[in-house]
Amino acid sequence: MKWRMLNNNRGFTLIEMMIVLLVISVLLIITIPNVTKHNSKINSKGCDAFVKMVQAQVQAYEIDKKVLPSDIQDLVAAEYLNEETTTCPNGDAITISADGKVESEES
Repeated sequence: MKWRMLNNNRGFTLIEMMIVLLVISVLLIITIPNVTKHNSKINSKGCDAFVKMVQAQVQAYEIDKKVLPSDIQDLVAAEYLNEETTTCPNGDAITISADGKVESEES
């Protein structure tokens, strides 16, 4: 009886492995375009959040200095922002208007 059980143990055949690889490939083909499509939405939401954070720093600067910053470099010089974080995660530039409103400009 034991001899028959040992003879019946088989691994996967080449056809079975090819079917598994085909299924995995189809799943990847379906999911990768969806992920890349949503990447731009993720970057724009990250930029919106960054603009709100810079707007809060502009308000803090105005409270401390009693004057609005003229540009992003004023916030960097006063250490309200880091030099590395003066643009949106997607690369858009940040500007401050004369009335202190922060906006992103597409590059």
